[in-house]
Amino acid sequence: MSTSSLISQDTIIALATSPGANGAIAVIRLSGSQAIQLVNEVFKGKDLNKQESHTIHFGTIRDGDQIIDEVLVSLFKGPNSYTKENVVEISTHNSKYIIERVIGLLIKKGARAAKAGEFTLRAFLNGGMDLSQAEAVADLIASNSAASHQIAMQQMRGGFSNQLQKLREDLVHFASLIELELDFAEEDVEFANRGQLRSLIQQIHSVIAKLIRSFEQGNVLKNGVPVVIAGKPNVGKSTLLNALLNEERAIVSDIAGTTRDTIEDEINIHGVTFRFIDTAGIRDTEDVIEAKGVERTREKMKQARLIIYLFDPTQDQISDIQQQIADVQGLNIPFVTIINKSDLLTELQKVEFEILNPIYISAKQGLGIEELKDELLNQVNLSNINTEDVMITNIRHVEALQHTQEALEKVLFGIDNPITSDFLAMDIRQALQYLGEITGTVTTDDLLENIFSKFCIGK
Repeated sequence: MSTSSLISQDTIIALATSPGANGAIAVIRLSGSQAIQLVNEVFKGKDLNKQESHTIHFGTIRDGDQIIDEVLVSLFKGPNSYTKENVVEISTHNSKYIIERVIGLLIKKGARAAKAGEFTLRAFLNGGMDLSQAEAVADLIASNSAASHQIAMQQMRGGFSNQLQKLREDLVHFASLIELELDFAEEDVEFANRGQLRSLIQQIHSVIAKLIRSFEQGNVLKNGVPVVIAGKPNVGKSTLLNALLNEERAIVSDIAGTTRDTIEDEINIHGVTFRFIDTAGIRDTEDVIEAKGVERTREKMKQARLIIYLFDPTQDQISDIQQQIADVQGLNIPFVTIINKSDLLTELQKVEFEILNPIYISAKQGLGIEELKDELLNQVNLSNINTEDVMITNIRHVEALQHTQEALEKVLFGIDNPITSDFLAMDIRQALQYLGEITGTVTTDDLLENIFSKFCIGK
C-alpha cells in the first residue's frame, strides 16, 4: 500500500528535549522545506538563508521588537540531515514560558506541531533509514543498560537491515528466474536451478532460525531479566529487595504476611538490567487479601526468567526446604537457593545445608549480596553473548521472520514435489513480502502509524 497519505510538505516543530526536565538548555526542532526561512523571520542575527549547512549561529528570537530569548540556531540543510529535509534546532534557555513562546511564534509563522515520531517517520519516508532502523531509534532512547544500548545502536546503524537485505537479494534473484520461466512456459525451459534454489532456501532458513532464537536473549537485554524473589512469609524477601536496590523500597516488618502484592524495581548489574519482583510469602492462609497475594506470587513465578527462593534456616528444617525446592523445580524455571540470616548460623549448621548448594546471605546485614549478583549473571548466561552479533529484540520482527520461515518451507516442499513454477514463485514472493515488512520495503499506513505513534514527540 502506498504511504503517500503520510507524506506531508508541512514544516513541523516540536520540543526535542524532555519536557519539564531540569537543565539549562532546551532544544526546539523544526523540519521541512520552510524550516530555515521561518526561523529566519524571527531570528535577529546573521541571515540564516545565506549560511552553510551544519553551522551554529548566535542571536535572539524576537516577536516584533520584543526579545524572547538569546539562542543558538543550528542549521542542517537537506538532504544532509536526520529527516533528509531542512532541519533547524534552536537551543533556548529551559524555561517553560520561553519554550511555549518560541513554538507558538513559529506556529503563527506557518509551522505545524509535530506528531509523535514524525521526525523519524520523515527520515524513513525520505530514505534516511529503513523501518527496523527507525524502530531501533526508539529502543536507543529507551535503553537503560550498556547491553540494550549496544544492541539498539547496532540495529540503528544497519546491522540487522544489512543481513536482511542480503537474504532478500538472493531470493529476488531466484524469484526473477522463476518468473522468467513463466514467460517461457510453453518452451518447458528451466532457468532457476532447483538444486541451487534448495541450497539457498536451506541457508536462508538457517540464518532466520538463528535470528528467531536470538529473540529470547535479545529481549532480555532490551527489557531486563524478570527475577521473582519468593519464599515463605517473613524469610527476608523485602529486606533482600531493599539490599539489592540499596534503598528502602519495600516495607519490612516482623509481622508475617506484610507483603500482600508484588513490588517491582530494577537495577543494573555489569551492564545487564534485572527487574526484581518482591512477592507475597507463600503459605496457606484464610486471609482473603493475603491469599490473593499468594496467588499472584505463583503467577509471577511462572512468568519469571529466574527465581530467587529464600529460606530462613531458623524456621525451616532441611527436609522442609527440600520439599519447597522440589515444588520450585516443577516450574522448570532456573532458580537460586538462598539461605538468608546466615549470620545466625554456626559453621556446623552451614555444613548441614551444603547439600542444597545454597548461597549464604544476610539481607539485613548486607552480607553475600555481591556474591548473589554474580550468581544472577551466571544464571542468565549472558556472558557468552556477543552484542556485536545481530540480535532480535522486537516481537514484530520475530513474527515476520516466523511467517518467512513458513513461506520458505512451502518453497522447499514445492521443490521436492511436482509443483508448477507459478506456485513456487508465489511462495517466494510471500517470503519476500514478510522480509520486506521488517525493513519497510513492504508496508501499510496503519503499520507505520502504529509504530511511530509510540515514539516521543520531537523524535
